[in-house]
Amino acid sequence: MWIKFHHRLRLFFMRVCGEHVLHRRDKTYKHIFMSGTQAQASPEGLSRIQALGVLRAAGEATRLRILALLAKGELNVKDLTQILGQSQPRISRHLKLMAEAGLIGRFREGSWVFFRLAETGGEAALAAAIVASLDPADPVFARDQARASAVQKAREEAAQAYFKVHAGEWDRIRALHVAESQVEAAMDEALGPGPFSLLVDLGTGTGRMLELFAPRASRALGFDLNHDMLAYARIKLKRAGLAHAQARHGDLYNVPLPDQSADAVILHQVLHFLDDPAAAIAEAARLLKPGGKLLVVDFAPHELEFLREQSAHRRLGFTGDQLKRWLQEAGVAVERQRDLAPGASAAPETLTVSLWLGARPPASAPKKKKASSVEFAA
Repeated sequence: MWIKFHHRLRLFFMRVCGEHVLHRRDKTYKHIFMSGTQAQASPEGLSRIQALGVLRAAGEATRLRILALLAKGELNVKDLTQILGQSQPRISRHLKLMAEAGLIGRFREGSWVFFRLAETGGEAALAAAIVASLDPADPVFARDQARASAVQKAREEAAQAYFKVHAGEWDRIRALHVAESQVEAAMDEALGPGPFSLLVDLGTGTGRMLELFAPRASRALGFDLNHDMLAYARIKLKRAGLAHAQARHGDLYNVPLPDQSADAVILHQVLHFLDDPAAAIAEAARLLKPGGKLLVVDFAPHELEFLREQSAHRRLGFTGDQLKRWLQEAGVAVERQRDLAPGASAAPETLTVSLWLGARPPASAPKKKKASSVEFAA
């Protein structure tokens, strides 16, 4: 299989760039490969030099195996060393070469760096075509996928253990307010059917909002600082088959995305944990395209002081005037505000959940983005 694949690559090289550049003694070969990754593609696609660089980066046995693995989901260097049985320096070099060629994207999460197939541009299209041409029944690929499944299972068990320890706390909080199904139905109606090119969930936690709303978006990103929660969110997204939805490590005060990049941003049950909710709203507003929607869901004012110590709540709910002022100061026009109050039969301490929907006016200018130290793979 490997001989046939390399033969096909060679034929492609010959058609694209001419047979003379394939001669190993040609001193221009290395220069063409290295410079090709930096050349600008034409609007129609990759240049010949770029195509050569991308295909050369893919044309190695281990790199081809890595591409096949990353087509199934994002992995870090530790994962790949376990799956492929190779050293960390060797795996890192393969990844570096493919990242430079544009075949894969990388993003940092704390001390770890994750990789996935590139998602945009001619390089991404070529990477997808290469992977699609591979036979998944090939013994090498099949063995790699089996090992990847074992690594994924171990990670899933660790995340499930964390969730099991903390699930009781979340269940107690949910029991204090109206049913989640009622809240989610109200959010669904407020956000509308889309479609959205990019939907962002700040403070994504277990990724529930991504599960709900990613199907109406071309791409969905959730950001959170808790690594364990992110691990659990990734498992849920993979089970749901939402490959275009990703959970990322990131600070919601300083989101690693450009100004006016999102059609919809969600802040669901996040503000009451924050020291500076207004700053979080301003950062969410910065991400909105003109006409983009900002959906905020949190508690109305209450007096359950025990939530400060037991559940790390910084704020005991928010008034409508507070949220309206913060949204307006961030350049977001308030379109709707709704309170989801408990029924008459509910316990006296049951909390009311409030929903605010805002939109960035078409002519509104975004606030200047702060510098970010978090990497983001486009």
